[in-house]
Amino acid sequence: MVHRIISAVLLLLMLAVLEFNKNTVLGWTLAVLAAAGFTVLRETALSDKAWWLRGCGWLGWLAVFAVILVVTFPPVRPVPAVSAENPAETGVIEIAQGKLTGVYTEDGKVEVYCGIPYAKPPVGELRWREPQDPDPWEGVLKADKFAPMIMQPTKLPIIDSLTQLIGFHDYKISLDDNWRAPVSEDGLYLNIHKPAGDATGLPVLVYVHGGSLQTGQPWYADYSGEGLARDGVVVVNMGYRLGVFGFLADEELAAESPNGTTGNYGLLDQIKALEWVRDNIAAFGGDPANVTLAGESAGAASVSALCASPLAKGLFRRAVLESSTVVSAKPPHSFRPLDEALEAGRKVKERFGCKTVEELRALPAEKLVAAADTEHHITVDGYVLTEYPRETYLKGNNNEEAVLHGYNAEESAAFIVFSRAKLKDYEGRVRDYFKDYADEVLAAYPASTDAEADEYWAEIYGAVFFDYPHYCLARIAEAKGVPSYEYYFSKKNGRIGCWHSGEEVYLYGNIPEGSKLYDESDRALSLTMKRYFINFIKTGDPNGEGLPEWSAGNEPGTMLELGEKVAPITEKERKLKLYDIIDRMEGFTAG
Repeated sequence: MVHRIISAVLLLLMLAVLEFNKNTVLGWTLAVLAAAGFTVLRETALSDKAWWLRGCGWLGWLAVFAVILVVTFPPVRPVPAVSAENPAETGVIEIAQGKLTGVYTEDGKVEVYCGIPYAKPPVGELRWREPQDPDPWEGVLKADKFAPMIMQPTKLPIIDSLTQLIGFHDYKISLDDNWRAPVSEDGLYLNIHKPAGDATGLPVLVYVHGGSLQTGQPWYADYSGEGLARDGVVVVNMGYRLGVFGFLADEELAAESPNGTTGNYGLLDQIKALEWVRDNIAAFGGDPANVTLAGESAGAASVSALCASPLAKGLFRRAVLESSTVVSAKPPHSFRPLDEALEAGRKVKERFGCKTVEELRALPAEKLVAAADTEHHITVDGYVLTEYPRETYLKGNNNEEAVLHGYNAEESAAFIVFSRAKLKDYEGRVRDYFKDYADEVLAAYPASTDAEADEYWAEIYGAVFFDYPHYCLARIAEAKGVPSYEYYFSKKNGRIGCWHSGEEVYLYGNIPEGSKLYDESDRALSLTMKRYFINFIKTGDPNGEGLPEWSAGNEPGTMLELGEKVAPITEKERKLKLYDIIDRMEGFTAG
């Protein structure tokens, strides 16, 4: 009886592993058959005296299961543009490269076009070169599947599943998702969501995904273009080079470039996509003269950099920056000086035993991708960026005419989940980071219990890496007369609430209809946020009839809270003290 119970428990655990790892249905079948076979073997072939054979039986079962895991590992297959089976095909659209068709969403209200090349594949001799014009194609391109994710480090499917279950509380058991999305160095493609039917002159949103400039893909459901397209916006998102492929800096690369550039290939891809939009979006009903550029996290850092790039001038009118900017005196993440970037590039060569760029180019992408852990920073290369973005802003040479930006109440939560502070290490952490300014920070945040230490460190961490840069942007924008609409997202829910990226599903109008992780207050807030967003995309002013007033150019430290209430708020006094300390540490001024 005990053996039967153990067998049943082991089988359930194995089936759970197969589910979380997205193994094929064949794996489930083989696991059940293997369990049945070993159970029969125990019942009929082993005597009570042969205890050592029983042990071998358990080990044998585990060995067979390991083989099953490998043999039925989820296959790679393209991600479909829409979830419906056999979706209706759109009419033919013709652009400079050729003809293409997309597919309709199940309700027929949105047309989706995926996997459209906006540049040549950056492989072989084009690795670490400026993006080149895409090749034309013959016939009609079926743009009904997303292109592969750009080359990036990947995890076992079981890790992603557990992240969804534990981190997002949003895991669904299914036998229809037993596959993996493809990953390729050939990933410079874009996707378009547009309202169904003929239209002209529609506002355009171009979105840059986040992921620390190391990971990410342009089709994630939270920021899908479907929600905005239903309300008359043409939405474009793109893959761009990440990690070592997008941000390696090297003197050899600069010397071989006709523009003397190195280190910002990912930004050059984003600019190339914007140029594609300028030249082709009218065919999809969009107005190339009314483009808003948006991004979240490292995507927002990219957008912030493009606001200061002379190469991006005239390619967009407005900017949306969610949870990051690079306009502070010393941007806290996704950015580094050129000398540091070049030194990191030299270490990449050493890491792979290469003396030249050509030797690096000869390495397979699957091996080189391991260097993403160090090569994921924008730099001042003299071409894409001629100076620190703050300097461009101070000269009034930034590209956007209005900016909507902000951060979330619990930005730091995901980043310190395994390193929460306690009173015994709190002061040491503060002193390690703030050095000569630590006494002032400790005076503003005087923790006396573990709970206070945990709360204060989370707030300080979030302020340094996310909140303070938006405070810098608000002040610079005000000084230069750029309308600046800053938000503070504070809405909790059953998923990730107001953690980093939690606002996206609200802002882009993509809360799933049947999800019980969100209630009616979440859906009402999403409608409000989306209305602000669409107004801004259309006109540069988020305000509209029936919406609480969102003032531009508020006194720095005053924002519009988007949460249980939608109303102006003022930043905490202790955070304003912290911001003042960081100003002095970094030498920041807004004018």
